[in-house]
Amino acid sequence: MKCLILAAGYATRLYPLTENFPKPLLTVGEKTILDWLVDDIDSAGLVDEYILISNHKFAHHFHSWAKDKSQRITVLDDGTDSNDNRLGAVKDILYAIDTLGLDDEMLVIAGDNVLDFSLTRFIDYAKSKNTSCIMRYYEDSEKKLQKCGVVKVDGNDLVIDMEEKPKEPKSNWCCPPFYYYTKADTKLVRTGIDSGCGVDAPGSYIAWLCTQTNVHAMEMPGKRYDIGNLESYERVQQEYKGVC
Repeated sequence: MKCLILAAGYATRLYPLTENFPKPLLTVGEKTILDWLVDDIDSAGLVDEYILISNHKFAHHFHSWAKDKSQRITVLDDGTDSNDNRLGAVKDILYAIDTLGLDDEMLVIAGDNVLDFSLTRFIDYAKSKNTSCIMRYYEDSEKKLQKCGVVKVDGNDLVIDMEEKPKEPKSNWCCPPFYYYTKADTKLVRTGIDSGCGVDAPGSYIAWLCTQTNVHAMEMPGKRYDIGNLESYERVQQEYKGVC
């Protein structure tokens, strides 16, 4: 299994911290955000390669980080250098698939969140379902729902609808940026783009995919810390205790 880490954003809301430094390499406690994620996932022993997709501006920082890691890590530079010419998450995923000829099941994650639970639980869930999978958590705030992917599920966790940034959310289930693709569904990313799925938000591919095949949604067993601005970064520094 491959793990695809999306890290090509510019985190402008965290300036000046991220004006010349990538958000995923900010420290939380004794580790960088990326180290918390990779070290946890690697504990399952199922990933044989980590592929990190960066923009051109920050690629050298990730190359330096990867040199000191024991895991096999490939850093890809998508060639963009600003928010104005960024590819978008789904096109970055396709770029990695095409550049490396990826033909495997994949765990696709945003590289700028920390979790207080192990992602190995999500991998186990996806393996048990034998379908592509996402996670979901309950969100009260309509304002927050309008800024994320919102899913509807049936009684067996089957996704029956997903929409990115809906004006009128159809449920209170919010989808964080952690996804599992089966090998068969990895091959459909280009088809999804050609069929008109959105490319900016990573969940846009899943929103299309669930109209083509079964996708299941695991209820998130803990908390996700979204580091979106300086205030939230300061808060996570105070509150985060690691993976349980």
